[in-house]
Amino acid sequence: MPIEIQRFGVGHRRPEGPAGTVGVQSQVIHSDARGVVSELAFARKAHVPPHSNPNTTYFIVIEGGGWVQVGEERARVAAGEAVLWPGGPAHAAWTEHSEMRALVVEFADADDVAVRGIVEGRAARLLGTGSVERAEGSLRPREGAAPDSTDRSSGEPL
Repeated sequence: MPIEIQRFGVGHRRPEGPAGTVGVQSQVIHSDARGVVSELAFARKAHVPPHSNPNTTYFIVIEGGGWVQVGEERARVAAGEAVLWPGGPAHAAWTEHSEMRALVVEFADADDVAVRGIVEGRAARLLGTGSVERAEGSLRPREGAAPDSTDRSSGEPL
């Protein structure tokens, strides 16, 4: 079976975003019975108005930044952050003075609360522990790089 490549980004987006959006372009990357993966590109002062959905969704910011809302709670988001939009409560996203690009991963069914813990339980049994803790990590420094050689303007290691 040949490798399937889906193109998205500049030149592949619909000029109009999802219904009700202002200043948002989008591109569906994948859609099937399991869910939908899309890219959203927000211009300055763009918005996805508050709406609800029964499906669990992740809003993954890959460039720029803006704002998100779940219910009455609002938060600023930036590249490298993922927001969980649980099924049910109204959620929204918008930009003010900057642009933002995000990948949206929407799962097809309602929240999996009935099966939560199964993966963690299997991992705990394999490790011989009673629980699995969330791991924290970081990138290993590049060989030959100074300990603090970070381009502060991009947030990425040099």
